[in-house]
Amino acid sequence: MVYQLTWLTPQGEELAGVTSIGSARLQFALSPNYPNPFNPTTVIPFELAERVHTRIRIYDLRGHLVRTLVDDVLDARVHEATWDGRNDAGAAVSSGVYFYKLIAGSFQDVRKLTLLK
Repeated sequence: MVYQLTWLTPQGEELAGVTSIGSARLQFALSPNYPNPFNPTTVIPFELAERVHTRIRIYDLRGHLVRTLVDDVLDARVHEATWDGRNDAGAAVSSGVYFYKLIAGSFQDVRKLTLLK
């Protein structure tokens, strides 16, 4: 992007300049949650390079689905999902290690998080 900037001096004189700002190209990425360990909530940042059907799911150590946080078509940009330590039925889960998985089109990534009560 190119911007034209104009400054006004105390004497009323206009000073103009042109600057360009390069935008970073988006990519598919799953970032570390924060805080980690957490109680009572944690934020899961992720980035999408294109508009795509996206899922973020929480799994326990045995690989059982605990909670689906996101299941929707999302635009290309940086997003955040928040987990409150509850399962899909709304019940609080126990302290422990869990995994969160991002599936966005053909992209997949998994990370670990810890809930401490």
